[in-house]
Amino acid sequence: MTDTSAKAPVPRASVLKIAPYIPGKSQASGVDPKSGKVFKLSSNENPLGASSQAVAALQASSHLEDYPDGSSTRLRNAIANAHGLNPDRIVCGSGSDEILSLLSYAFLDDGDEAIYTEHGFLVYKIAILAAGAEPVVVPERDYTAHVDDILAAVTGRTKMVFLANPNNPTGTYIPFNEVKRLHAGLRPDILLVLDGAYAEYVRRNDYESGIELVANSANVVMTRTFSKIYGLANLRLGWCFGPEGVIDAINRIRGPFNVNGAALAAGEAALADSEHIAKSVDHNELWLKQMGDTCKALGLDVTPSVGNFLLIHFPSDNQHPAEQADAFLQSRGVVVRRVAAYGLPNALRITIGTEEANLAVLTALKEFLSR
Repeated sequence: MTDTSAKAPVPRASVLKIAPYIPGKSQASGVDPKSGKVFKLSSNENPLGASSQAVAALQASSHLEDYPDGSSTRLRNAIANAHGLNPDRIVCGSGSDEILSLLSYAFLDDGDEAIYTEHGFLVYKIAILAAGAEPVVVPERDYTAHVDDILAAVTGRTKMVFLANPNNPTGTYIPFNEVKRLHAGLRPDILLVLDGAYAEYVRRNDYESGIELVANSANVVMTRTFSKIYGLANLRLGWCFGPEGVIDAINRIRGPFNVNGAALAAGEAALADSEHIAKSVDHNELWLKQMGDTCKALGLDVTPSVGNFLLIHFPSDNQHPAEQADAFLQSRGVVVRRVAAYGLPNALRITIGTEEANLAVLTALKEFLSR
């Protein structure tokens, strides 16, 4: 006989501390998508879309009844060839988000600590808590990670450090020399996770995504994604490059078919389309500057960004200016990202869009600020 007085299953305490991740909006409140044009600039997607070669590869995908290659062999080899890596030290995942979680599950235990910076990607906290560990948040300086502050937060319980470089949602980065200094200051048993989701957009002489450091270290791993410059966000595809021990641990716990065949085919084709990548970079470079300069001319503070988005700050002499600006932009069919959950209640993150979308943003902002 069933004991109806028994308690229901209870998740681990750290899971109940997690605030579910809320993605950027897709629709503008008060605007009928069938009758009014909506510009979605809330999720840092590529405004040029995916490579035509990737689209063709996706459309050619067949044999839906068959499982995909559980080892992602062709894609790993393509990534290795593109970056000069050993394919045996690459793991592919369902977006880099999955890999960030797998790293936490593999290397964090109850009572461990993992560090990330004040305005770091929200998934870090989710992954840390889901693994039963304690998140340690380090303040940023001018919305930028600071190596000395991160190192000062390390304790005997620290087992992992997450560093988004460039960071989302701020768009800031730290030079490669500083990344190396951070690594040199960590104990060998602390895993440094370099999140390079926006690495392809960066055009700075002092920046390096982390490949060199990973290649020569036993406690550094780099994650990358196909969701941003490659325009494959809908297919959920990412990868990481790491030491043999880290890769072995991830492969022990990841799902046996964690990447679908359509994503594998599209990713391989997207990687090969260098012309599309170059066009995406050029478009972003042009509009990142134009959008930033215009926002500054309108009297807004803009955090310098090397990604495909801008973090703009509204004056603090009003009660909810960012919230009001967001509502106004939505009324004009422009959807951007509120970042209050990142500790930035008075700012909005705006993805660089098409020319039409960017001009719509600037027109709406000018109208809002002139009211």
